[in-house]
Amino acid sequence: MKSIIDRREFIRQSSHALAVSGLAVSGLFGAPKQPFEISLAEWSFHKALFKKEMDNLNFAQVARKDFDIGAIEFVNQFFKDKAKDTAYLKDLNQRAKDHGVIHHLIMIDGEGALGDPDAAKRTTAVENHYRWIDAAQFLGCKMIRVNAQSRGAADEQMKLAADGLRRVTEYGAKAKIAVVVENHGGLSSNGKWLSAVMKLVNNSMCGTLPDFGNFRISATEEYDRYLGVTELMPFAKAVSAKSHDFDENGNESQIDYLRMMKIVAAAGYHGWVGIEYEGNKLSEPDGVRATKKLLEKVRTVMARG
Repeated sequence: MKSIIDRREFIRQSSHALAVSGLAVSGLFGAPKQPFEISLAEWSFHKALFKKEMDNLNFAQVARKDFDIGAIEFVNQFFKDKAKDTAYLKDLNQRAKDHGVIHHLIMIDGEGALGDPDAAKRTTAVENHYRWIDAAQFLGCKMIRVNAQSRGAADEQMKLAADGLRRVTEYGAKAKIAVVVENHGGLSSNGKWLSAVMKLVNNSMCGTLPDFGNFRISATEEYDRYLGVTELMPFAKAVSAKSHDFDENGNESQIDYLRMMKIVAAAGYHGWVGIEYEGNKLSEPDGVRATKKLLEKVRTVMARG
């Protein structure tokens, strides 16, 4: 005897099947679930980390348990001597797995100027970054963040920085690790200059990490942050949501996040946006929570169109 499914059950099962099919098709074609996803930059806890109140090994746990964030961005300063320590890196991987967290990138500082005018020092700086590319690959990261530091006239610095970046990128490409440059002071905080460096490098594995707040070129000169992000977004592979302070409505006091995220979206970017709290009025955990809440509010507004 054939089983008979009543009308309501048939409709329920059919609707469920269509919904699952729709999700599968959406995933198949890469349609984003959200206008952007939220990650967490380790620098948000630099005070606690430097004071040894927090340990790099616990970063994944903090991200997931305290903030329900599933992607993290390391800073090499907090495990400076561990780039080749496979036991330590395996521990990081296990902890990330235990908490359902992915490793997105490593921010690299203190390894020399990639645009150093001294050719030997520039080569040393380039080679110093190799171990971090290897570590990033071991940790399952997609990229490392570097700096385009140099000295001299702007045009000469452009050529020197492009040379160092090109060489690091060529090494990274072999491991399928991208190299991204942050606007991080000096000429790198000039969006037009850094964009020109990207064009000079001319490698799809080399891009930018636009930071909403790092546009101070010198003590007396600051670049327009909205113009800078607009100029850097065509090359962006990651985005940093810098925050310092918030008004009574929960908005960042100096940065229009909705305006920034519309610039980000206009460039076709729907990837990770990393919370990087640097303020002093709120504690580091509260600053991260405030930044996340603001990003979520902006995301909701953007999703509504």
